[in-house]
This record gives sequence, structure tokens and C-alpha cells, in this order.
Amino acid sequence: MMRAKMKVTEVDSFERGNEEKTFESLKFSAVSANQYPVDGSDENNTFAKWTPSADLKMVITNPALFGKFHVGQEFYVDFTLLL
Repeated sequence: MMRAKMKVTEVDSFERGNEEKTFESLKFSAVSANQYPVDGSDENNTFAKWTPSADLKMVITNPALFGKFHVGQEFYVDFTLLL
């Protein structure tokens, strides 16, 4: 139904005392740039035109995903309506 392109802006890890990591908090924002090519050839230009502002925050507790997300990475986020 809709696809957004989001960039990781923040990754925070949390532990309980001296124990191992218990969760990570991830923050994303819509892709954007200070300047795009005049011919519109940058894909982020198209995404920013139609979704100029977006924020997403999620907490993950799956140890297999810890350390997989890094500031600056870009991801497609698909929104599909459940019927």
C-alpha cells in the first residue's frame, strides 16, 4: 500500500545491571538531503518529495538483531493493510 524510505538516526543499547544486553531502542527518520541533483536522479529525492517528514521508534528484544542496525543505514519500510 505504501513504501517509505527511512534512515537510522539513533541506536541505544540497554543492559540490566552487569547482565548482557536486554534490548535496543532504534530511531528512524524519513530520508532527506540538503541538496538533490536538479535532474531528480537521486532516489531519496523522490521519497522526500512525497514523504517529507516521518519518524519511527522501535524497541527490539531479539538478541539475534542486536548490533545489526547502525546510524546512517537506510531501509525501505513497507506498510501493508491487513484484511
